[in-house]
Amino acid sequence: MDIKIDNQYSTERYTLLNADTCEAIKLIPDESIGLSVFSPPFAALYTYSNSDRDLGNSRSDEEFFTHFEFIVKELYRIMIPGRIIAIHCMDIPAMKERDGFIGLKDFPGDLLRLFQKCGFIYHTKVTIYKSPVTEMQRTKALGLLHKQIKKDSAMSRMGIPDYLLVVRKPGQNPYPITHTNESYPVGLWQQVADPAWEIEPSPVWWDINQSDTLNARVAKTDEEERHLCPLQLPVIERVVGLWSNPDDIVFTPFGGIMSEPYQAVKMGRRAIGIELKKSYYDVGVKNMQNLDLENMQTSIFDFLE
Repeated sequence: MDIKIDNQYSTERYTLLNADTCEAIKLIPDESIGLSVFSPPFAALYTYSNSDRDLGNSRSDEEFFTHFEFIVKELYRIMIPGRIIAIHCMDIPAMKERDGFIGLKDFPGDLLRLFQKCGFIYHTKVTIYKSPVTEMQRTKALGLLHKQIKKDSAMSRMGIPDYLLVVRKPGQNPYPITHTNESYPVGLWQQVADPAWEIEPSPVWWDINQSDTLNARVAKTDEEERHLCPLQLPVIERVVGLWSNPDDIVFTPFGGIMSEPYQAVKMGRRAIGIELKKSYYDVGVKNMQNLDLENMQTSIFDFLE
């Protein structure tokens, strides 16, 4: 099998690949991944690189999902039966110049239908609150502007939250994910299941700090990319803590600056991350090396104590 790997960095706990996921994912053995968590390219909304292999360079939504289906089928192959894939996503704004109308496109729904087509079970979905004021300031979206209220509020809309779309591979989980009252107390479960537990029932994670991420600024090196927003570390922490065992392999097919491997290894898991764009991959390697250094220093101090 001739698979091109541009670069690789490995330790006993993780492997990072600078490669095309459509090819490199074939190197992962069947039913070996305990959890996958990632934020995919949002169809044709953003340009990440000028590579034809980049899903973000799709000319249409149809082309994006045709491309992405190759990866989803491989995800089904490599996942342990009964285990979870958590996909960070959002509704995509429709633009008049690109889509012919102003509105929203149900990207999470399209993702779910693709994963179901490939055999996965719809497991759950979490809404992650984002400030509509921040969105308005960043995007100047017509539907969020106050002047639109005065002009014609039929075009006014709410802010767009993030979603965590969760699917499960069918079958009996051969390695149950068990917790104790000490490792996963009731208070922690209440925080994960409902951060507003003591106030009112809510299916929304209101408490995610959108800026609680690894530093992405240093990965933005050229004009061809317009977007890099790493997945928030608290989101990854909750997913890894709830849906994986220590030493499970956590996989991300869109590694970016390797936020998912970083948090997974920090929590005692192993990890595999694949990233196509070299500048993102290089920063991801540095992030993991910094984590290794932190862990080494902690171990030394533990020994001295």
